[in-house]
This record gives sequence, C-alpha cells and structure tokens, in this order.
Amino acid sequence: MTQEKKKRMGVEVLASVMREEPWELARRMGIASDAVIINQCDRLGFEKIEYEGHVVRFYSFPDKGVGKSRNEALLRAEGDICLFADGDLVYENGYAEAIEAEFRANPRADMILFNVEVAKERRTYHISKRKRVHWYNCGRYGAVSFAVRRESLLSSGVAFSLLFGGGARYCSGEDSLFLKEFMGKGYSVYTAPVTIGREVSEGSTWFEGYDRKFFHDRGVLYRYLYGKLGRVMALRFLLAHRGRVCEKVSVLQAYGWMKEGLSVARFSRSKI
Repeated sequence: MTQEKKKRMGVEVLASVMREEPWELARRMGIASDAVIINQCDRLGFEKIEYEGHVVRFYSFPDKGVGKSRNEALLRAEGDICLFADGDLVYENGYAEAIEAEFRANPRADMILFNVEVAKERRTYHISKRKRVHWYNCGRYGAVSFAVRRESLLSSGVAFSLLFGGGARYCSGEDSLFLKEFMGKGYSVYTAPVTIGREVSEGSTWFEGYDRKFFHDRGVLYRYLYGKLGRVMALRFLLAHRGRVCEKVSVLQAYGWMKEGLSVARFSRSKI
C-alpha cells in the first residue's frame, strides 16, 4: 500500500451523548481523531471546533434514542473508518493509529471489533485473538467496539433500529441487530485483541436491573436475531450467564419472561 493511501485512511469517532459541551467532552474522552458528536438535549445547535489538531463537529438535537442519534452521526460521517462511541468512554493513547493498523493488516475486513474495558458485572465479551464473527455469536458485542469502513457501510444501506436501544421501546439490542444485518448482506466482520478505550460510566440511562422488562425485551430481541432458534438461544444465554443475570430470579422464571417476549415479536427479515 502506498504512502498516499496510508495518509488517506482516517478514523472518525461517531458519538451519541446526552447534555454535553464540545470542549469538555473532547477533553474527557481523549479524542485524538476527527469526530461527529450527536448531543441529545433540549435545543438545536451546531458547533465546529478544532481539538488537538482534529475537527470535532458537534450537533445538538432535542431528540432521544441512541439508534436515532447514531444514524444522525452516520449521515454526517466523512472519515474512512467510522468508530462508534458513547459519552462515557475514555480512549487509549494511539487508538486511531491502532485501528488503522488493524484495517491495513486485514484488507478483507469491512468491520473490526475491538476491546473496550467495562465494569466486570457488565462485561459481555473479551477478545483474545483475531477471528471472524458469525451470526451465532454476534449478540455479545456493543456498538462502542465497532470500527467500520464507511464505504462498506454506505453501500450496505444498514442503519440502527429505532425499536431497540436506550430511549426506544425495547431497552437494548440495536447494536446486535446492526451487526447481524451488516453480516447478512455479505460484509466481513473480524475481531482484534486490541484495547482502544475504557468505560467510566456513572450508571445506565436504561438498565434498571435484571427484571421482567429486561428478560422480556431480550426475548423480543432474540426473535429478531435468531428467528425459530430464539428459544434455544435464549436458554443458552441464561445458562451461560446465570451467575450474573439470575441472582434474584430463577433461570426458569427468566426463561418464562424471555418466552413472553419471543411470542410477542413476529419474526421478520425486513429492516426494523
């Protein structure tokens, strides 16, 4: 690959945040690349700043919903590689260069998933080697681990669901659906054992514990993700994570709530 092509490959952070200010957010997150920030608040606004030699475009909207705000960021993306983010992330020094290096080393990859450190009780995955991601194990990765070639994403036509995720009808899963649909259209997704940041969350805006709504919504998600295999995958999830998700309810009760969600949702291969 020529030096000219290397210089043209740039990472752009696409962040969904709530009630933030551009300078403080860029400093706190350790932004070291261009960025598009979608700020969910009570006003309309736009501000463009230069931070540490990079361009940060900061859009404010009086709308809610993580899927909607991620889609708004996608519409405005200009970088070669789009890196999804939330406002509670702090990036490692050199994250952009590390991501670029992985894409150069794997030209077949349309998307690469990276490690982001989170609290132990919220951890759903840890990448220890480079491998291809498949439909049956795509449900464990959050959007903040996604780095995707913008050209591949635009040609795929894939967007985030407005039914799932913080601020939507069902509390989570927009990232899993996004990943499954992207792969379903023939695009290649790989993992990389590289940590690009850590989460410093003060608490989720949607997660209220492993209660009936959590399991019901997870059941709805599994119907969209796995279709007729939804019940099998639901039981697999509960048995694999029962020590964490079934501390206050039995596996049988949680499975019953997940089956309620599975029965409510009608499986469809259309875009949601």
